[in-house]
Amino acid sequence: MSDVSYYTQEGLDRLKNEIKELESIERPKISQQIAEARDKGDLSENAEYDAAKEAQGLLEARIAKLKNKLANARLIDDSDIDSSKVFILSTVKIKNIQNKMEVSYTIVAENEADLKARKISVDSPIGKGLLGKSVGDIADIQTPSGVMKFEVISIER
Repeated sequence: MSDVSYYTQEGLDRLKNEIKELESIERPKISQQIAEARDKGDLSENAEYDAAKEAQGLLEARIAKLKNKLANARLIDDSDIDSSKVFILSTVKIKNIQNKMEVSYTIVAENEADLKARKISVDSPIGKGLLGKSVGDIADIQTPSGVMKFEVISIER
């Protein structure tokens, strides 16, 4: 079973850099810690050695997980995307019909969502509600506090 994940070039580069850092910096650090703990004598009662070996196991599991993500990663080609409708990688400006507040979000893959950077997941309630909408359309979005209505003000690439 493969879990295909979609990434922008920026997100894919970030994933590759994280793997590189873990392999080239963190892995040698842990190997050094294991060597130092091993030099301290009896391994059967050496807590430092046990802790370093456990850290090594966690690191290797993390690297394997990230490499699996990378193997199943697909780059999103935004050159073919129609900018007249909201799709992934669209930056959409919306207005809350009730309180007239306007906000802009970029619709991204779930693994790149970052609310502080105004990047919301295509799988979030707002992301799902906006998909396929055009400028002037009203999106009814189900939230925990009820249905909210948003008008699509603009769509950019």
